[in-house]
Amino acid sequence: MTKSNVESWGSRVGLVLAMAGNAVGLGNFLRFPVQAIQNGGGAFIIPYLVCFLLMGIPLLFIEWSMGRFGGRFGHHSTPFIVNSMDPKRVFWKYIGVFGIFTNLAVAAYYCYLESWTLSYIWHSVAGSFQGQTADQISDFFTGYISLSDGGYETVFFWIFCLLLNTWILSKGLSGGVEKVAKIGMPLLILFGILLAIKGVTLTAGEEGAINDGTVGLNYLWTPDYSTIWSAKVWLAAAGQIFFTLSVGMGSIQCYASYVKRKDDIALNAMSAGWMNEFVEVVLGSSILIPIAIGYLGIDKVVELTQSGGLGLGFKTLPYLFQQWGDVLAALAGIAWFGLLFFAGITSSLAMGTPCMGFLMDEFKWKREQSAWAFGLAIFILGLPTVLFFEQGVFDEYDYWAGTVSLVVFALAEIILFAWVFGMDKGWKEINRGADIKVPPVFKFIIQFVTPVILGWVFFASLPDIWKKITNADLKAKLLETTDPAQIQAINDQMAYLNGSRVLLVALFISISYLVYVAYRKRVKEGRGIV
Repeated sequence: MTKSNVESWGSRVGLVLAMAGNAVGLGNFLRFPVQAIQNGGGAFIIPYLVCFLLMGIPLLFIEWSMGRFGGRFGHHSTPFIVNSMDPKRVFWKYIGVFGIFTNLAVAAYYCYLESWTLSYIWHSVAGSFQGQTADQISDFFTGYISLSDGGYETVFFWIFCLLLNTWILSKGLSGGVEKVAKIGMPLLILFGILLAIKGVTLTAGEEGAINDGTVGLNYLWTPDYSTIWSAKVWLAAAGQIFFTLSVGMGSIQCYASYVKRKDDIALNAMSAGWMNEFVEVVLGSSILIPIAIGYLGIDKVVELTQSGGLGLGFKTLPYLFQQWGDVLAALAGIAWFGLLFFAGITSSLAMGTPCMGFLMDEFKWKREQSAWAFGLAIFILGLPTVLFFEQGVFDEYDYWAGTVSLVVFALAEIILFAWVFGMDKGWKEINRGADIKVPPVFKFIIQFVTPVILGWVFFASLPDIWKKITNADLKAKLLETTDPAQIQAINDQMAYLNGSRVLLVALFISISYLVYVAYRKRVKEGRGIV
């Protein structure tokens, strides 16, 4: 790389905060509490913590180790980080394509969701929700995502969000990403603590509340042990671990590729992982559900959770905040959507670094050029999620790139690390420079337990994957109706979904081609893989 392309972290604190920011995302506050309610309440935490210890922590160790190992040879993107661990078999670089593909595809819709938080911060400051009914605020959200008013505001905040991400990325790791993490993560935790205190201390009969805040907290964590042996619950727990830790994406490897050879990656991995768990389990469960149940009651909230956390977070909470008076409602809106924004942007910035690392390493692009190329790519890829949100394109991106792709790549990388690179070498890499050695039991877990869990998650998901590919649910709806308008709407939706899948496949093939070009370039220049 040219001198201007050399990246590094400014401090260990900045690195850990950036890694934690990568893991802490919108799902910590919008997805986790809903997942808990839908899968046994307090009983959900048992499979959740088991999956964290047996799958999440091992994958964090692996990805930090792989990143540092590849960075030793000047690799900062997964195609060549992965291939450096088994340079004799060049097909690994195409497995590593998942680490670029996933970040691009997820960022394409994630930045759109992130932009909603900016808009809602503005409306909280402007007092737009003052005096409005629950239905009016709900209709505002529906109109916002459906572009019913022309979509000018929606598109403005989306493009602004893309430009902001791109500009920060153009400033580099220490000058951009790390600075945002040092500001954003403390503010996120501060906002979360303030809202959690307010939520848990709600008192029935005051400010319109019908329940104490502790009622919601108790409901969330009251265990339903009849669900504990359900495969569905365990799959949900495993999926939440992937979602919340950002493992299987390639961004952790990229961040870790810039650390020094003797840096303590074991402690870094544990610090980032447990910080994420604190934010998710403690703060994430103490805001949305306690406040919602405090004002709406258990039955209504259970009904609302069937549509996920987005409705509760963007439709319900802005209305409930109004019960606290104009000033406190505005401050609560700023805090809630502010913490969501910081959770979002620290994650989306991490998604840009593997793509930039690839362009800077292999094609000698400057940092600024690489950042703007990433911004342009997610603008093009994200446009369908904005224009055709109601047709399911947003959810389709999330399923294939934000769920299936993570499991496939994680399964491949643990096989590579434990069985191809070799567990003995891998264990030394994990513990290299560690002040406190990782408990030896994790060596066994990484080699045997985690691959079995990942294999089970993957194969158990195959029926659902096949249903998605064949549009089985939509085809079943076709058989149930004779209404021409409804038939046309279903056929149109299938066309949009199939089109989004074609776009994602084309993206994967395009990245694979660029990796092939980069590999041939390395061979021609005599650089090889390691």
